[in-house]
Amino acid sequence: MKAMIVALALLFVLPGLPASAADELVTAAQPDGQPVPYILTTAGGTPSHAVILMPGGAGTLDPRMEGGRLVFGYGGNFLIRSRGIFADQQFVAASTNATTTPGRMLAIVKDLERRYPRIAIYVVGTSRSTESTMALSGPLDGQVAGFVHTSSMNAIASFDPRKFKSRHLMVYHRQDGCRVTRPTSADSARRSYGTELIVMEGGKTVGDDCEARAYHGFNGIEQETVARIKEWMLKGR
Repeated sequence: MKAMIVALALLFVLPGLPASAADELVTAAQPDGQPVPYILTTAGGTPSHAVILMPGGAGTLDPRMEGGRLVFGYGGNFLIRSRGIFADQQFVAASTNATTTPGRMLAIVKDLERRYPRIAIYVVGTSRSTESTMALSGPLDGQVAGFVHTSSMNAIASFDPRKFKSRHLMVYHRQDGCRVTRPTSADSARRSYGTELIVMEGGKTVGDDCEARAYHGFNGIEQETVARIKEWMLKGR
């Protein structure tokens, strides 16, 4: 039974987005009718690629309308604050709660495929939501183009993607000081399994080593980091 898709045509340009990008509150539905709200960020053009972005931490975005305004949590998270950088003439971005439930993620995948036929979809997590990207890799293998694990949890060291059809990429900041996302863990996965890896440098660090404005969250180098991720995606379709 195909999932019913419900789209809410609520279009808003929010502060913090590039002038070319706009957010739209969308609700997809799982086969059992459970709603799956997400923020669709677009910048015109004819997109060939989509990224589904999940924040780290508790991962609770919960986008909704309040008083005629679109509100949501984790707006300062690396991926969520970068959604307007991901969105361009070739890419759209879908921001949603972190989840390990395949049906919830597939509801968004199907909605994006309905909107943009033949689009290549990548699921992207950061920090704690890389637990989700790793957990979804099996159930969604071959149903999405790939997965991107940024500032990965240390469990990435034993995550072997070689058996999967979908592509996999790890990204970290060389100076990430968070104890649960050590760069050496991704280095180990690279050595053991050959997982593709992007290493970033520069920017600035503010506050807790495990928070979004530290090196852990690619603070100050969002443009460069997103550009390299998108370049990797475009090379592999």
